[in-house]
Amino acid sequence: MNNRTMPRLILSLLMLLSATIASAYAEAINTITVAKDGSGDYATVGEALKKVRGDMDYTTRIFIKKGTYREKLTLNVTVQNLIIEGEDADSTVITYDDYASLRNMGTSGSYTFKVEGNNITFRNLTIENAAGPVGQAVAMFTTGDCIKFYNCRFLGNQDTLYTGGRMSRLYFEGCYIEGTTDFIFGAATALFNRCHIHGKINSYITAASTSSSNPAGYVFHKCKVTAAPGVDALYLGRPWRPNASTYFIECELPAAIHPAGWHNWGDPDNETTARYGEYRCSGPGADESGRVKWRRTLTAESAAALVSPDSLFTRILHWNP
Repeated sequence: MNNRTMPRLILSLLMLLSATIASAYAEAINTITVAKDGSGDYATVGEALKKVRGDMDYTTRIFIKKGTYREKLTLNVTVQNLIIEGEDADSTVITYDDYASLRNMGTSGSYTFKVEGNNITFRNLTIENAAGPVGQAVAMFTTGDCIKFYNCRFLGNQDTLYTGGRMSRLYFEGCYIEGTTDFIFGAATALFNRCHIHGKINSYITAASTSSSNPAGYVFHKCKVTAAPGVDALYLGRPWRPNASTYFIECELPAAIHPAGWHNWGDPDNETTARYGEYRCSGPGADESGRVKWRRTLTAESAAALVSPDSLFTRILHWNP
């Protein structure tokens, strides 16, 4: 073999290796297609979810074609390594219309989609609670860990997005979330990166219930906050539990943001425990001169740590029974 042949042989071997890896990856992801018109494997999302086996190491992908799917769904706690992907975020819609006071189901029972499993990814979907302004009505309810949302839309009014699980970690990128009161709430640690947050009335965007053992709860990074016409007193957050943690970092804030920024939920004691702050935000609502005095001051270093997944999502859990 001469010196000219060797490079061509190496290139051929590399191409063969790449093709083999790509083929193995394709086989590792088992795809199930959902289509209302009968062109897929199943006509409903619920049917597809029933076919996902729990506690499996391989990845399953559920691809949902365009359409409106009126379903109330629960993703079992044993499910992991699942991708749920819509054909288009605007026109692939999962919707239901339960609400808390209906048959006394409560807030936790009012969801359209509940995710109990771990290592789940959502892409290009709309999750909606269509009950209207009737009190608490959850669109997405998560209790699992390591759940990611890309280019998803969450539509509702009060309590649109419920992030349960005090040790849960969630990541949102390029998502749209709208609502009225406390429409992003719960105990999880969540990073919202470049998302669009829309307040529909004078009320509160967040109601975190972060545990005191968690360094941070909600972090909004480079997000755009907007408000419906006529809204002029929209608070960034109030503490559902005393140690609530919420930060807005390099976000665009509208004039609709209340000058105080944050609310103590009518309990002055919360002012000593709640962890709220902003860093380098812009827009007419970013003026901090009228903010509550008990908010926290972020440095460049602390802000950088909050927006870093490596730092924000670190967990060290030791258990010796």
